[in-house]
Amino acid sequence: MKTYNDIYLTARNVLRSCGVEGYNLEARILVAQAAGKTTAQLLRDMNLYTTPEVENKVLDYTARRLRGEPVAYITGSWEFYGLPIAVTPDVLIPRMDTELLVDIAKYLLIGRKMDARILDLCCGSGCIACALGHELPATKLVAVDISASALEISRKNIAANRLSSRIICMQADATASPPLGIGQFDMIVSNPPYIPSAEILTLDSSVRDYEPIWALDGGEDGLKFYKSIIKFWKSVLRPGGFLVFEVGEGQAALVKEMLLNAGFASAWTHTDTINVERVVVGQMLGELES
Repeated sequence: MKTYNDIYLTARNVLRSCGVEGYNLEARILVAQAAGKTTAQLLRDMNLYTTPEVENKVLDYTARRLRGEPVAYITGSWEFYGLPIAVTPDVLIPRMDTELLVDIAKYLLIGRKMDARILDLCCGSGCIACALGHELPATKLVAVDISASALEISRKNIAANRLSSRIICMQADATASPPLGIGQFDMIVSNPPYIPSAEILTLDSSVRDYEPIWALDGGEDGLKFYKSIIKFWKSVLRPGGFLVFEVGEGQAALVKEMLLNAGFASAWTHTDTINVERVVVGQMLGELES
């Protein structure tokens, strides 16, 4: 019989020897998943003996990880903004980069429009909508994606985080006109596909071979979705409303220029922790009604 710590050390050493950067954390997550525990429970129980079944599961998970499969898809969940988010290969794995978009959206609304109506375009797993719904309890949100399978995951996450009374999902194409009757919004948030088509093949294999390409491919110049969202969805923003984008490295200035050329009263950018311009905000003329 082996302890959880024995199995953890074996998995950690295998991952480390094969060049996995986050070998400590990833081994802990994989052992916790195999044991049906949270990572906190695993740390508490490290010196307890476990079963061969748990050991075999960890061996299987470790082998999958070494073939390139991301940990989030192996475990079926990931944390975003402190919330558990279910993920499958039908949706992108939430990134820490995107937490800045939530930070900025909160900052723009707190004290100005606490009961805002927010639209999350290209919602994927629904992580942004869930984070904003959780952080801003008076808001109402609509989460939109073109993928029916992504919307299934989004609904699951909304329900799991007890937000079904305030967030609804809707299937629509962000590159086309909004559905009739969708209404008006105080804010649109979007983390759309923004990788230029030709660069998809250069991505790390754990992204290229496992994550949904349609959720990454931003067209020839990577700007297809920004152009379409600004063109077609600006019409659903109320006076004073905000359009908040996550952008790829080197895209911020172009997206900011697009917003100003489209008639937004002002536009500005925010940098992330490594000084990359990661979020672009445009504001419509006028003031949000409180």
